[in-house]
Amino acid sequence: MSDHLPVTPDEIAEQSIAAAEAGAAILHLHARDPKDGRPTPDPDVFMQFLPRIKQATDAVVNITTGGSQNMTLDQRIAAAKAAEPEMCSLNMGSINFGLFPVADKFDTWKHDWERDYLEGSRGMIFQNTFADIERVLAEVGEAHDTRFEFECYDVGHIHTLAHFLDRGLVRTPLFVQFVLGVLGGIGADIENLMHMKQTADRLLGDAYTFSVLGAGRMQMRLASMGAMLGGNVRVGLEDSLYISRGKLATSNAEQVTKIRRILDELSLETATPAEARSMLGLKGGDRVAF
Repeated sequence: MSDHLPVTPDEIAEQSIAAAEAGAAILHLHARDPKDGRPTPDPDVFMQFLPRIKQATDAVVNITTGGSQNMTLDQRIAAAKAAEPEMCSLNMGSINFGLFPVADKFDTWKHDWERDYLEGSRGMIFQNTFADIERVLAEVGEAHDTRFEFECYDVGHIHTLAHFLDRGLVRTPLFVQFVLGVLGGIGADIENLMHMKQTADRLLGDAYTFSVLGAGRMQMRLASMGAMLGGNVRVGLEDSLYISRGKLATSNAEQVTKIRRILDELSLETATPAEARSMLGLKGGDRVAF
């Protein structure tokens, strides 16, 4: 859908470094097969760009454990277990993750796998059971002192996180990512963002800090609203391919630059990587395995 999406390890490293230089304190990373762009969980592919990013920037590296709904849990956590990063994402519940409507918007495809991949989401559940979450917390979190970006796609996921907090299986401060706008999750509306925050305030109290991810055209609007509510922001080509109406973003860094400009106009400061580590209780970049 965009020629600006980084696919090869070189492209991912270059765009990550540029995003950090533009002011991103945390870099959330997936990997793709460099031959055809297909999502891959292969630790060897991750290791082709992780060391380069670490050498060139002090930004916090955050590796996905979501990967793709087509991957097994073992595949999804393989790179995190190998790299032992400061932070990983962790989806807080099973959902219908509907990508299939996008398939109707295109007649030509760059790769043979793409249309079937999107259409396949019509009949699949993105599995993140209680047992799955417990495994990630133990095998990635406890085993490697890795903290988490808890991705909450709906209100029930906040209740699930509160359940794990009550059981003592997650450590505070919690970093909660409100994800709005994925078909199958909560809609990308300001009222829904307020509901998510009010629910987290009630269930988690002062044990958490939050960030806002608005999918698609609501990316900048919801991020700005989240910042005004006292939260953090996430932007990037994973969540929206555009920089403005009808105009593709040329890089992740371009979106970082735009949201920083908005935050500056709101008299809000952007955290440095060191400040982010302090706020989130991270172990430090000297204790990773890449």
